[in-house]
Amino acid sequence: MITIKDVAKLSGVSISTVSRVINDSKPVSPEVRKKVLSVIEETGYKPNDVARSLVTRRSYLIGVIINNLAQSYVADIVRGIEEIGKMYDYDILLCSSYFSKEAQKKYLQLLDRKQAEGIFLVGHSFDDEILDLAKSLNKPCVYFTKKIKEDMEYISIDYFAAAYEATNYLIKQGHKKIAYVSDYENGVTVEEEKISGFKKALKDNEFSTKGLNMYVANGRRYNHAYTLGPSLLKDIKKIDAIFCSNDELAIGVMNYLLDNGVKVPEDVSVMGFGNIKEGQFVRPQLTTIGEPFYDYGAVGMRMLIKTIKGEKNQTGLIELPFTIEKRESVKIIEK
Repeated sequence: MITIKDVAKLSGVSISTVSRVINDSKPVSPEVRKKVLSVIEETGYKPNDVARSLVTRRSYLIGVIINNLAQSYVADIVRGIEEIGKMYDYDILLCSSYFSKEAQKKYLQLLDRKQAEGIFLVGHSFDDEILDLAKSLNKPCVYFTKKIKEDMEYISIDYFAAAYEATNYLIKQGHKKIAYVSDYENGVTVEEEKISGFKKALKDNEFSTKGLNMYVANGRRYNHAYTLGPSLLKDIKKIDAIFCSNDELAIGVMNYLLDNGVKVPEDVSVMGFGNIKEGQFVRPQLTTIGEPFYDYGAVGMRMLIKTIKGEKNQTGLIELPFTIEKRESVKIIEK
């Protein structure tokens, strides 16, 4: 195995000079730099990452703590993080906590020991203790989470505007009896914004907001929507469209309705929020608000790296655009 001593001997320079070239730590003449780099290329020498990090105080490592990689939107975010990381020669240490606070604490401590230069946290919500621990490490952190605190650096869309536009879209298609299915959890800021956007759109279109058809699922997954199904079915004659706060709930609602003889969109339209991949493969294909999950990761990673390099001190929210993905689960009602 070629060592730094071999490179120094073949280049006719000292070991410290080779180190300066590799780590770009101190000035070296162009001629010497060219000679050392040529020897490195010819011999295939690979610097020892541990030794290099001790010299440069740089690990080129970004920690990514997630709750569940099995969720397709999480995988898209991680792909964005990883691909931008590669462009800037950063490695990713992926840590899946499976919603365990103890695992999250363990991984934060591990990333600190590994001298990770920044941390990305991806999850529906994080306990305040975890947020405080992450902050105490004094490393740049970026979050994708639904539970927002004032001093967090996070990536998001305008959830109020997205819910407002989704509701307006349903109204423009001729729907007048719109129900909202929420996964409301106390303190989850973005769900409060969605509900506010939904109500504002109804009000601006002079629809009564009294006695709204509002339903709260006991969770965010398909099975939680299916459990909610009997309540929707009981009121189905008072509903011509159902707007769900996420796609998994929307797909669960569609499955329950279809299993109980209610056709989507012939009898009732259904709209989701998020644009997870599964929404394109159910029948009918799900109309939904599109969140740019890959861009959450990519833009967040660029922000993190710029902060590490001291090029930019981004604080608070980076807001990305949303889309309305018009598919088959919403019909036009003739006026």
